[in-house]
Amino acid sequence: MQTTDTKSIAKAPVVPAPWQDWRPPQYSWAALQGDLMGGLVAALIALPYGLAMATLMGIPPMMGLMTSILTAPITALLGRNPVLIGGTSTVTVPFVAAAVASYGLGGAAKITIVAAIFLMGFCVLRLGGILASVPRPVVSGFSCGIGTMMIISQLKSLFGLKIAIGGTMLDQLLRAVGALPGLNWQVTAIGAATIAGAAWSSRRWPSAPSPMIGILAATAAGSFFGWHDKEVGALTLALPPLAGFVWSPADALMVLPNAMGLAIVSSVNLLITSRVVEHFRGRRADLKRSDADRELGAYGIANLFGGLFGAPFSVGIPARSLANVRCGGTTRMSNLFHAVFVLAFMTALAGFVAHVPISALAGVTAWMGFCLLEWSTWSRLNKMRRTDAAAFLLTASSVLVVNAAVAVAVGWSAYAVHWAFERVMQARLPLNTEPVEQRR
Repeated sequence: MQTTDTKSIAKAPVVPAPWQDWRPPQYSWAALQGDLMGGLVAALIALPYGLAMATLMGIPPMMGLMTSILTAPITALLGRNPVLIGGTSTVTVPFVAAAVASYGLGGAAKITIVAAIFLMGFCVLRLGGILASVPRPVVSGFSCGIGTMMIISQLKSLFGLKIAIGGTMLDQLLRAVGALPGLNWQVTAIGAATIAGAAWSSRRWPSAPSPMIGILAATAAGSFFGWHDKEVGALTLALPPLAGFVWSPADALMVLPNAMGLAIVSSVNLLITSRVVEHFRGRRADLKRSDADRELGAYGIANLFGGLFGAPFSVGIPARSLANVRCGGTTRMSNLFHAVFVLAFMTALAGFVAHVPISALAGVTAWMGFCLLEWSTWSRLNKMRRTDAAAFLLTASSVLVVNAAVAVAVGWSAYAVHWAFERVMQARLPLNTEPVEQRR
């Protein structure tokens, strides 16, 4: 008769379920402080960005913020990267805007729900590893391109320029340069004070919340010197009703292809952004296949819930995520606090947020863009393999000339061309390649 070893049973490790690892075993006051500050600054950055993205999509501006409030608790609970902050992004604008133009406000719900189902399908089929298998030079180029895009996108607010928004980042840069003679020096001073305050505090106190210090410094300087700029303004909270829409046979031809494109572009963008954030944290390891699948599944479930209310699609946002890390965010609680603060800004703290200058928030975003410019990669560019250097430069430049999603494919093409060239050269070699001594 077999006996049970009670000691071995008592010592057997207990493996937590995926949804039970959201809280670290030892959650210190320092971690809580960092998560609170990281979530606070990420929420501040989310305010103008979310409002602007929703406007470009053709939906009510507040829906750009509702995306964070509705999806962040789910991604914080189920997501793989603890400091990845999600929200509305420029890569999703063309898809959602086209759906809204064809189907009205219900179009945003349609394409978001279908794309979310595709994302969950990618997770079940374990396609995350394929979508995340991007060479590191492409990831570095993507990081550099996104950083440049963050800077260029804020030039209008940083200098108080009267220019149109739209087109590629290169188009916006050219318009901004042409309008520089008409800059507003008071707006520029507030933005410069924000960048200077954030940069100085990051050097003086590396663990301090540099973006928040920059915002406070700029706000104080503006009040002292009498500098004026457009403020965030009053925010109001109104929970949207469940989105109303009707499915028709024509949706198979219109919604399904666009939703598949949105799902693929969002998946690649999400996984690369997650890798960029990990790279920024000093973690160079590649994303595991199971982790990539889990990230896609988490955002699929979150967007399915958000889509029921007509909220636009949520993906990882570099500016918010990096601000979260810079301010000390280390756990999933920072993602949850980000949503809580967005909700608070629209309710209890609406009076304070209403007086924050737009140029101060633009300064924070631009400063985070400077941090993403991959200065170390530029310094060793001449020592890299030609294929790696070409992939880096192609990816970084394509973000500005085309868009972030296409940039990854362009960077990847450098390796495809190199592989094809090697195969052609091998095919042209003579069949008898034995050494001369052996042929004799």
